[in-house]
Amino acid sequence: MDGPLLQLNNVWKTYLLGEVKLDVLKGINLEIYSGDFMTIMGPSGSGKSTLMYIIGSLDVPTKGTVFLQQKNVTDFSEDELAQIRSRKIGFVFQQFNLLPNLTALENVMLPMVFAQIPEEERKKRAQEILISLDLDKRAHHRPGELSGGEQQRVAIARSLANDPDIILADEPTGNLDSATGKTIMNILTGLHKDKKKTIIVVTHDSMIAQYSKNLVNIKDGEIVHNHLQAEKALWDK
Repeated sequence: MDGPLLQLNNVWKTYLLGEVKLDVLKGINLEIYSGDFMTIMGPSGSGKSTLMYIIGSLDVPTKGTVFLQQKNVTDFSEDELAQIRSRKIGFVFQQFNLLPNLTALENVMLPMVFAQIPEEERKKRAQEILISLDLDKRAHHRPGELSGGEQQRVAIARSLANDPDIILADEPTGNLDSATGKTIMNILTGLHKDKKKTIIVVTHDSMIAQYSKNLVNIKDGEIVHNHLQAEKALWDK
């Protein structure tokens, strides 16, 4: 595909607090290409979470346009945005967001229900993904019976359920110790290298940013730095 996979043009996000307007994003211009491994980094209150919501079609801009695969999705209906989230983007969150009453296998199968994939295929695909992440022996355990690292691996497995083009990870190591966090980042790196997934990580942690090839710094709602990482980054280690 020629051109960016995802493109934001002059994106603003403004909230009304009574009679006060709060500009959380201010004229964001960003291009993400198929096969990118990008980190969006900024401190608390920088606007990075709002930017993540717009990239992930969880929110829409107040002004500006968003293109996904060269289609303007800015004015899509909620149903159309839900289809994008279901089929095009896999989400990994800091809090894991697994349903506690479902097993690991059932959590991974869930996104395929909304994609109307037949049950037999859902189960087969979920089992294959869990095996690929060394979770086959934990498939029938519920989240409360899993470690934090195992829960995050299940969350990654769930994000892969519908074979999305983009994996969007929000502070994916935030609730993990450093060793487990490294394991999670190695998994994301492997998905990029081996499965050719486009990976976007949103974080405040500069160590996590070293895994990516593209680093975007955001501050006070504006991109202040957008550059390729140096060759010494952890990417090739």
